[in-house]
Amino acid sequence: MTAAESDRPAFDSEAGPSAARRVQPAGPRWIDAAAVASFALLALWVTARFWVSPAAGVRANPADQAQFEWMMAHGARVVTHFAYPFASNRMNVPDGVNLMANTSVLSISLPMTPVTLLFGPHVTFLLFLTGALFATGVTWYFVLSRVVVRARAPAWLGAGFCAFAPAMVSHANAHPNIVAQFLVPLIAWRTLRLAEPGRWLRNGVLLGLLIVWQAFLNLEILLMTAIGLGVLVGALALGRPPLRGAARPFLAGLGVAAAFSVVLLAYPLYVQFFGPGAYQGLSRLIRGYRTDLASFLAWSGESVAGDPRDAARLAKNPTEENAFLGWPLVVLVAALVWWLRRDVVVRALAVLGALFALLSLGREVRFNGRDTGVPAPWALLEGLPVLHSVVPTRWSLALTPIVGVLLALAAERVRRLAGRHPAARPGIRFGTGTVLAMALLPILPTPLPAVRLDPVPAFVTSGAWRAYAAGGRSVVTLPLPDNVYAEPLRWSARTGLDLPLARGYFLAPDTRPYAPEGRIALFGAPPRHTSTFFVTIRNTGAIPPITPADRLAAIEDLRYWRAGVVILGRHPYADALRRGMTALTGVTPTYTGGVWVWDVRPLVG
Repeated sequence: MTAAESDRPAFDSEAGPSAARRVQPAGPRWIDAAAVASFALLALWVTARFWVSPAAGVRANPADQAQFEWMMAHGARVVTHFAYPFASNRMNVPDGVNLMANTSVLSISLPMTPVTLLFGPHVTFLLFLTGALFATGVTWYFVLSRVVVRARAPAWLGAGFCAFAPAMVSHANAHPNIVAQFLVPLIAWRTLRLAEPGRWLRNGVLLGLLIVWQAFLNLEILLMTAIGLGVLVGALALGRPPLRGAARPFLAGLGVAAAFSVVLLAYPLYVQFFGPGAYQGLSRLIRGYRTDLASFLAWSGESVAGDPRDAARLAKNPTEENAFLGWPLVVLVAALVWWLRRDVVVRALAVLGALFALLSLGREVRFNGRDTGVPAPWALLEGLPVLHSVVPTRWSLALTPIVGVLLALAAERVRRLAGRHPAARPGIRFGTGTVLAMALLPILPTPLPAVRLDPVPAFVTSGAWRAYAAGGRSVVTLPLPDNVYAEPLRWSARTGLDLPLARGYFLAPDTRPYAPEGRIALFGAPPRHTSTFFVTIRNTGAIPPITPADRLAAIEDLRYWRAGVVILGRHPYADALRRGMTALTGVTPTYTGGVWVWDVRPLVG
């Protein structure tokens, strides 16, 4: 290796087909250990409030936390009961739930079964969330330090941003499947290794395994990764003539990876898109979730410089703050792209970032909380297959790894510049440190806010419900669970999903004959007369007028749900819910084990 080559990162714009080989950076191994430890500390810092109190939960998104705890219990049930992994009848009795069309995270829930069995799904969820942040930082660090750049400090900088950027911390509000991006750098690395001559079969199989793993973690992230790598590989093929000679092994390995993935994913994807409970895209309302143009320059609500009240004007909710880079970082990234513009990788990343940012604007550009009337390209794409199931604002989430890689490349260029000019080294380091501090210190994360969760009622933990659910009957909770009230999912998860729920929180098709948008996804089962009745009480505390038709509909719905018992735990409108249920059924409840209990078996038959 020549002196010029040794001064070049392994992923330099002049590199040839071996650019993606693993390169050991100079320096002692303790630096790697320190980097890994720093990611662990940062992950614990972000989730600290959840670990301090065992009864704490995610304040901004408790429904999704309950859903993921249920999913953790489902993974354990697959292992212990040999349950069917891709659907379940333990929620939404009698119809069940298509778990491939939901966030079942089987690639995490299955291997974490021992933790779930020993400590419960709540602890498994917290480990998943914290470990997702940590593992994402670690894998990005090793891929950046071994493949993209040859210095540990630039790799640590880029990896830290990839794992703990504002968008990632925002999704840590109970979206561990989105935070868990530890496979993204590995997929990128193995994709680049496809160009390695003579190993197309081995490299293709390894890439295929990573694709399958990611498919059972989050398909949105896999789609964004595929698009990003497609643009990057295309740019490398055009901008690096030596790489064109590696086209044959690359294409052969890519074919192996595609065939391997298709074989393993064919049946699960068939269940997802064509099986019972499959839907045809998200509703127009959810597809309208978009990134406010002003949010790119704003501070996240979970950052040092941010204010949750200001961020709330620019994002749909605290979990979807997908941009929020802050204006100093936006200015820095623009300057870095201009400075490194001769590098084909930087140009490709810049184009890709602009594309993702543009797609995230949705159908119409919104600025500072107001619609501008300016149409955006997503309006032409949102109805296409697969894309109709993407939440537009999440395209801006893909900017996080792009910015992280740009920071690593720029920091490595600065390191080499300082090495070539020893006299100017102090000034270069001081200037670099000052610029990075101005851009990154304001977006450092703060610990996520937590809320105390209600304890699982003793009626559930003691198993007193089992006598009522015998013979395939379900447990109906008040309010009935959905995306607003999902506490019963936590109760069911605590029982290992032995407790079967009527309705629940999941995505399912709108099967009503008069559905305005066809079989688009709803948050829960299609509404029934009785579920709508109790939603009104849950939201207002007022009991609607009850007619004989309402009572007949309630009995019909209870029979449809195969109800054995109706239970009501703690709720702000518990008194109204109790009186409403009693008036509907004529059954007088008893209070036991922390819940009101209506034995409806005589009504259902």
